[in-house]
Amino acid sequence: MATPVLVLFTQDLRLHDHPALTTALRSAGPVVPLFVLDPVLLRRAARNRLAYLAEALADLRAGLRDLGGDLVLRRGDTVTETLGLAQEIGACTVHLGAGVSRFAERRLAGLRAAGPAVHVHPGVTVVPAGGITPAGGDHYKVFTPYWRAWEKARWREVLPVPERMELPDGIAPGDLPTSDDLVRGGVGSLAPERRVGGWTRARERLRNWIDQGLADYGDRHDDLSGAATSHLSADLRFGCLSALEVARATRDLPGGDEYVRQLAWRDFHYQVTAAFPDINVRDYRPRDRPWRRDPDALAAWKEGRTGVPIVDAGMRQLLREGFMHNRTRMITASFLTRTLMVHWREGGAHFDAHLVDGDVANDFGNWQWVAGTGNDTRPGRGFNPTRQARRFDPEGTYVRRYVAELAGLPGARVHTPWLEEDGEGAEGYPPPIADPGRG
Repeated sequence: MATPVLVLFTQDLRLHDHPALTTALRSAGPVVPLFVLDPVLLRRAARNRLAYLAEALADLRAGLRDLGGDLVLRRGDTVTETLGLAQEIGACTVHLGAGVSRFAERRLAGLRAAGPAVHVHPGVTVVPAGGITPAGGDHYKVFTPYWRAWEKARWREVLPVPERMELPDGIAPGDLPTSDDLVRGGVGSLAPERRVGGWTRARERLRNWIDQGLADYGDRHDDLSGAATSHLSADLRFGCLSALEVARATRDLPGGDEYVRQLAWRDFHYQVTAAFPDINVRDYRPRDRPWRRDPDALAAWKEGRTGVPIVDAGMRQLLREGFMHNRTRMITASFLTRTLMVHWREGGAHFDAHLVDGDVANDFGNWQWVAGTGNDTRPGRGFNPTRQARRFDPEGTYVRRYVAELAGLPGARVHTPWLEEDGEGAEGYPPPIADPGRG
């Protein structure tokens, strides 16, 4: 019998357009798909992401079994468990997708140091990190020139779902983790209205987005009350959808050019993180800002009780859904870092503890962009929350959806409850903890 080949699944929990799996299946031997539940990652992950992960793994196993194969699950150190399974089945080759985090860097180094042939494949982005570079540099530091190069880059073809595969006899697949099992060791709270994970649901969401939302994206993506964005970020973060397939499916459709630009922003942060993997702990561009320690203000911000309605609506959406509209992410981040002068690491850690779509590259890359320590060419840029609210939630619908205390205030009055007389619809809502017109 030909030698088995291992495929280590990481941020690519799908069957469509899976370069590592497709390449492995071209070998003569049977293919063994593996996912390792590594406690280093699990114990610091958001409960919302862990619940999504459990659902995505169950969906992936079901899909692999439909093809005649299976998903092997192991618990422990990723390198140790991968090498142990390789030795058990006599595999000399490991295929996996590329990553950009410190963990991915150490994982790859550990696998390569142990001796098997390790093949790294694209898949987490449209254009691989490092696939395009500026003259004289290892990565682009500013988005606009990156975008110009990204548009001209040659994209690989989308790969089909495998037709058939078979797991060798004698391998114990391992038990699927339940959501309860995984979330027990996570951080943050479990959002009651979060989206359910898995590649089949992700593909259904993609089809619905293309059919019902994409055409209006250019005009409505900042419309807070309309929630007119794709809501595919978690599916992309876990690789339940291929970013390349999404880009190819949308770029030539009405609204597609604006939407694909957002996928380029995602790629941009990945290539920055590949070059600067400390992006979640250290300033990309040090500014020597006089950050304040203010536990009370930070707690009010986290709980959505700052007294600034658009900020509180965003923070409550995060707790309710494990998601926040991108415009509100910028508003809330700016309020914390620019108005309250609290360090971006505090805000980034809170987002990371609750976002289903949170990852190192995009979560912290965007936090540093807003804080002025990252890749924004205008580091003094701020977001005045009252002005932003009036522009992107002119009727106050978004705020009333999430801030129940203000549900009785009509129209744009909901954005300035501090101007209301006593008994006029803002009872129980706190006064602003900082100037709501700053930013």
